[in-house]
Amino acid sequence: MTVMDDWVTAACAELDLDATQVPVSAVLDVARDVAHQVLRPGAPVSAYLLGLAVGRGADPAEAAARLSALAAGWPVELGADRPSMSDPGPA
Repeated sequence: MTVMDDWVTAACAELDLDATQVPVSAVLDVARDVAHQVLRPGAPVSAYLLGLAVGRGADPAEAAARLSALAAGWPVELGADRPSMSDPGPA
């Protein structure tokens, strides 16, 4: 087992979830895509949104693919080179 496996197993036990139902690689892929093509703080928020969608019945792989595609098509002028809300830039 990896540290990620251990963490997911422990976190799922804490939240009364089935660890076998967690698509770890899909969540990590979405987080990577959003962090690199949109903005870094968008990664955990997007993972949360993915979880909400899945909780409402969306297919995890399909929802992850849709978010990754959205990030891939995100206009550069709206993306990562623009300051985030937590980093407003020079004062």
